[in-house]
Amino acid sequence: MAKRKKRVTRPANDAAPSLPPITPGLLSPPRRVPADIERPPYASTGDPGPSISDLRRTPDELSAMRRTGAKAAEILLRAGELVAPGITTDAIDEFVHQACIDAGGYPSPLNYRGFPKSVCTSVNEVICHGIPDSRPLADGDIINIDVTLFCEGVHGDTSTTFLVGDVDDASRRLVRETARSLDLAITAVKPGGLVNEIGKAIENHARQHRLGVVREFIGHGVGTEFHTNLQIPHYYERRLQTRIEPMMSFTIEPMLTLGEPHAALWDDDWTAVTIDGTRTAQFEHTLVMTDEGAERLTITAAGDCAHDHVAAMIA
Repeated sequence: MAKRKKRVTRPANDAAPSLPPITPGLLSPPRRVPADIERPPYASTGDPGPSISDLRRTPDELSAMRRTGAKAAEILLRAGELVAPGITTDAIDEFVHQACIDAGGYPSPLNYRGFPKSVCTSVNEVICHGIPDSRPLADGDIINIDVTLFCEGVHGDTSTTFLVGDVDDASRRLVRETARSLDLAITAVKPGGLVNEIGKAIENHARQHRLGVVREFIGHGVGTEFHTNLQIPHYYERRLQTRIEPMMSFTIEPMLTLGEPHAALWDDDWTAVTIDGTRTAQFEHTLVMTDEGAERLTITAAGDCAHDHVAAMIA
């Protein structure tokens, strides 16, 4: 498919490269998953193959997704409690890996298309898919932790951007408005509504706050497969006329930037960074469309989630 033409977004007045820039650290050896843990089909080969899943969930699948989503939300909350100056992203990966196993599940990112770790940790100018390594978090950083758990034959996918120590006002504004854009997107779409209403809500909010919207990476269908064929752009695309029907399950995961929203890839073919080096934030929930609207599946059994905790802290 031809690449869509990008709309250039003017950077905010406070947009400046994050210094010093993030550089790759050392990777620890691959972590093992016990043999008795159910694995997704790609766990051994790295190849998920073509998507063949229905976009709608059965009642049994939806029940499993609620339970798996609650576990993923709990793991993300606990991982966020580790965030502090001095901890390495590899230590966060070690925790998430073991927490997934303790929950009776498989860390979905592990060996998905060859991804080497069990969680994505994206710091400062890293947009998404950051690989956990030996770099310690520094005071003033921001970090997105993206947890996906495979359990009971389904995936639960969720992420939050956390503040590390004393964070500058521009980064706090970025994190606050990115969280808000996800909230607005969730309320914007109704049963039978168009997918492009999600992107419209996000893009309108981002423009109001002079933030860029990353286009290279989008939300997606999720359920028995990590990624189904349902695409959820975070920008408005008039031609996208897909309707969201009840029992469709998907993620919304806006990635907003302080500066230009264009992305570049590191040589590892995973780590996506802003070309101008400015900071970026992301929030994500797994959702299912009900007759009333979009239901968040990645909340704990008690109704908590890291998204709400961070949003309340920086409101």
